[in-house]
Amino acid sequence: MSVITISRGSFSGGKILAECLARRLGYRCVDRDVIVERAAAYGVSQEVLREALEKPPRFLDRFQHKRYLYLALMQASLAEEVRTGKAIYHGLAGHLLLKGGQPILRTRIVAPIERRIQMLQERLNYSRRDAIAYILKVDEDRRKWTRFLYGVDWEDPSLYDLVLNLEYVDMEEACRVIAAVVLGPRFEFTAESQRRMDDLALGSRVRADLAINQSTSDLELEVVAHDGVVAIKGKVAILAQVDEVKRVASAAAGVSSVNLEQLSPPIRV
Repeated sequence: MSVITISRGSFSGGKILAECLARRLGYRCVDRDVIVERAAAYGVSQEVLREALEKPPRFLDRFQHKRYLYLALMQASLAEEVRTGKAIYHGLAGHLLLKGGQPILRTRIVAPIERRIQMLQERLNYSRRDAIAYILKVDEDRRKWTRFLYGVDWEDPSLYDLVLNLEYVDMEEACRVIAAVVLGPRFEFTAESQRRMDDLALGSRVRADLAINQSTSDLELEVVAHDGVVAIKGKVAILAQVDEVKRVASAAAGVSSVNLEQLSPPIRV
């Protein structure tokens, strides 16, 4: 009943692998479009969310707050979508968005460039030159995106539990390998696993609520939940926001108390 995340380059077969695993394990397939649709329920258009996730950051983006907002909404939506396990997410940075959840099998697949070119040409009727340019651009955009938001290289193997190169391993064999690992004892979905997933979903939901609330939307906060107790870390711009943060967080379903000990008041000069 675990959760599987699949990281891959564009046209590497991530969707095909996810569908194979879903058939073998009886899990649900969850892609980016499902999460974008759920996140849009917070009041942000799906087009805007997709643009924020697809376009690479520019230098001036370091001074923009919207990406924090969109990321908070996506994380809350994904955490809620896979909270009960038995799900496979094949989308950008799923293993990073679900950090802190358990058990999550973080996988990455690597496909030869020629196979990716062929798949793109067959699906979109691109020329070979255009297909190569497209793949290189999308991969670079994703690399910039994950480094900008998380400070990591998405190709770093230490970010994953399992990395499979599809040069000599076919899709069915890759599917069997991943299924065998996730059915092992280390990825058993226990009562403790459910508690941790519930904590992740609750903390992410409170963070999203704070991000869209008009009085706290300018803040960038860390929110961690544990058995209904929500701890919030960060800085407020004005003192009145402390009470507003507590009010918004306390109103979320499942929150029993709010800890603001790590919420810094504004600096007086």
